[in-house]
Amino acid sequence: MKDRIHEIEPFRAEGIVYHADTCLPLVDAISRQKLKFKALARYTYPGDRLTDDTKGLNSIGYWDAMEPQDWGLNWHRNEGIEFHFLESGSMPYAQEKEKTALRPNHLTITRPWEAHKVGSPEIGMGKFYWVIIDLGIRRPHQDWVWPDWIMMTEKDLNRLTKILRLDDQWLWQTNTRMRECFHKIGAAVDTDVDGSSASKIRLLVNEMLIVLLELVDSKDVVLNEALTDSSRSVKLFLDELDKNLSENWTIERMAESAGVGLTRFTYHCRQLTNTTPMRYLAMKRIEKAKNILINKPELSVAEVAYSCGFATSQYFSTVFKKQEKCTPLEFKVSL
Repeated sequence: MKDRIHEIEPFRAEGIVYHADTCLPLVDAISRQKLKFKALARYTYPGDRLTDDTKGLNSIGYWDAMEPQDWGLNWHRNEGIEFHFLESGSMPYAQEKEKTALRPNHLTITRPWEAHKVGSPEIGMGKFYWVIIDLGIRRPHQDWVWPDWIMMTEKDLNRLTKILRLDDQWLWQTNTRMRECFHKIGAAVDTDVDGSSASKIRLLVNEMLIVLLELVDSKDVVLNEALTDSSRSVKLFLDELDKNLSENWTIERMAESAGVGLTRFTYHCRQLTNTTPMRYLAMKRIEKAKNILINKPELSVAEVAYSCGFATSQYFSTVFKKQEKCTPLEFKVSL
């Protein structure tokens, strides 16, 4: 298995840069021969390299774990829409804080903004396939652009896109046709040498999408227009802000990161938080600072300020006192 990695080409959209997942626990498990693994990929995903004949396809392949495993893939997001399929065995799986145990013929659909993990913490034993297609999006409200080799009619592709955007169901019980499709995908990946299976892979991905459309059309799908509203993209940004408080945020950068215009971002932020974006940012930074002051009393006020994204300790003290009615030092002493 050639697991060499191409230099990453981050996805850039409206000011935000998205970096591909590296799947390091999987790479380590492969090196220790814990499971059979075969994949075709680009960027930092492990596997033999995909060629330009399948542009838009980021990773396709499978692993076959035939003995107990000691690893898992923790919470992460992908650079495209991902379809997981479990052919055999069982697999602990979680998506958007919902947990389940995947069973044979289970298919999961993961949009780029949806966090998910495989394993709890170990992945278990089973044969597990995946297909990751980059649609040029990272936020819910953005328009989907499928690779030009997707051959579905405009009507069918629009129907599938609409369902995948407006219905947030992510776990599906599939049929033998889907099973056969992924089995053929695995065989095509197995025999590929420098792109020799590219035509087969393109056809099989199209077949998988057609079978998927038939599957979702056979169910009572509930479409929810709110799932593609720009307010959802702003909410996702605000939910993630705790992890990036030390960034040098301006209101312009915040709007760009959420993928919406400045006016719309400010409006949605007020609707969601009842305050301005910069005031909300300051409040979150002060909350983080209080936790650090409580749990790491050995740090100086200046160190706390910088770790929370404040440019100076003086400005940090001013904002802290305005919100908490005491200085950071007074708060620290009172503990």
